[in-house]
Amino acid sequence: MATYNTLEQRILEKIRLLPHEKVIEVEDFIDFLNQRNADRSLTLAATKLAEPALEKIWDNPEDAVYDEL
Repeated sequence: MATYNTLEQRILEKIRLLPHEKVIEVEDFIDFLNQRNADRSLTLAATKLAEPALEKIWDNPEDAVYDEL
């Protein structure tokens, strides 16, 4: 398995071979991946913050029947 530095070096070498327009596309894709990761982290954090408030709604005798479905 390649180390991070080796992988990074291989990627940089491949990027250097691309025409300028494609390098811009690669940068846009990297930005997209970073944004998607940030969005997922934000969603997970919001979910964790909401759990205590929603537990009172979810955990009640009236809705217990749904837990058995």
